[in-house]
Amino acid sequence: MARGDAPRDSYHLVGISFFILGLGTLLPWNFFITAIPYFQARLAGDSNSTARTLSTNRTGPEDAFNFNNWVTLLSQLPLLLFTLLNSFLYQCIPETVRILGSLLAILLLFALTAALVKVDMSPGPFFSITMASVCFINSFSAVLQGSLFGQLGTMPSTYSTLFLSGQGLAGIFAALAMLLSLASGVDAQTSALGYFITPCVGILMSIVCYLSLPHLKFARYYLAKKQSQAQAQELETKAELLHSDEKNGIPNSPQRVALTLDLDLEKEPEPEPDEPQEPGKPSVFTVFQKIWLTALCLVLVFTVTLSVFPAITAMVTSSTSPGKWSQFFNPICCFLLFNIMDCLGRSLTSYFLWAPIVPATQEADARGLLEPRSGGCSERRSGPLHFSLSDRVETPSRKQDEDSRLLPLLVCLRFLFVPLFMLCHVPQRSRLPILFPQDAYFITFMLLFAISNGYLVSLTMCLAPRQVLPHEREVAGALMTFFLALGLSCGASLSFLFKALL
Repeated sequence: MARGDAPRDSYHLVGISFFILGLGTLLPWNFFITAIPYFQARLAGDSNSTARTLSTNRTGPEDAFNFNNWVTLLSQLPLLLFTLLNSFLYQCIPETVRILGSLLAILLLFALTAALVKVDMSPGPFFSITMASVCFINSFSAVLQGSLFGQLGTMPSTYSTLFLSGQGLAGIFAALAMLLSLASGVDAQTSALGYFITPCVGILMSIVCYLSLPHLKFARYYLAKKQSQAQAQELETKAELLHSDEKNGIPNSPQRVALTLDLDLEKEPEPEPDEPQEPGKPSVFTVFQKIWLTALCLVLVFTVTLSVFPAITAMVTSSTSPGKWSQFFNPICCFLLFNIMDCLGRSLTSYFLWAPIVPATQEADARGLLEPRSGGCSERRSGPLHFSLSDRVETPSRKQDEDSRLLPLLVCLRFLFVPLFMLCHVPQRSRLPILFPQDAYFITFMLLFAISNGYLVSLTMCLAPRQVLPHEREVAGALMTFFLALGLSCGASLSFLFKALL
């Protein structure tokens, strides 16, 4: 893990810390959507049994608040907003304040959600408070994830993988917590309270892990390295300003002259004429022209996924008579199954990376900008928001060009899942018939839906950096993150339409 003179990660404490931090960043989203039946019961006015219907879906006209639609939309809009605001936040707010402040705010808001289990409240105020909590929690989560990925940037890639793995297990962890709360045998209110206290414990563990990082030699080494890089960039900026003043005829004070001399001594030697020149700052529009089709595919994949999950899928109930299976049907077949198969789909790209590679130009190759390397997309997560991008660049073959036409086709075929889920066993509908009443239909659809989501999302995120030049990959990653958030928001918005068509 360590490079050069870097210390060793004793007992893998830094790796475990980043794994727990990754788990904590996505716990809020997953715990809210997994508990949709509980919130629907509270909003239906069932205040005397706040958790009695933890596993019972409210699908009829009494679901006047459209909770599952609103919780999805208000979870994804902050992600889109803070993706755009990231550059301003990073410049104005120190990193420690962003991370610790976000973790503490998420902890307090989740503690409020747990406390409301014990409070009898009319549906209107309860809905308003819950939606405000969802919006603020996901806003802080977006800031937290972006800040932690910034810290991971200077660390070995193994730690990014651990962080992403932790995020990938958040959905499975939330589904298992719901199953344990249902199977615990305690009264309904205590079961719900224990369910919402669980993520509070997870966030507390994340805070402890983050506070422990400065006390670990391995983490201190890389955090200091990041600070030294930031100081070097600041010195370089000052040097550019001084040289600019000199060119414009502005006289230098003795202090400026001394600073200029110091900076000149730290400069690296000029490259020889026969060495390739550094490329200029990449153009966002130029990068977008290269990756627009891959970005569009990413938007469509998440649009389909969020348009029915969990807004429609959480409404599907078991066709069997009331019993234990119908009680556990939704947590197992909707949430647990989705997260496990989505995880599997994302991991498939490690073994089966099919699709176009990159339209690299011969001119760039001649300038020495292309450096083909072997390897695939080795770092990815199984949640909706974050991925690590691969570095390999290859020249595409005619066969790969033909394959590139199949990627948009497969992405568009996923739209078939929308009517398939809408025609499953959702009782008390008013417009569409039930064509797939058996549980086996829903389970089959969910298997294909989840594994295709995981694979296609991971595939598009791996392909984007391969379609641009090496110095353009950072811009490509930022663009793909924006389009990822755009797809999530579009899907959440469409869920209102599909819910109304039932």
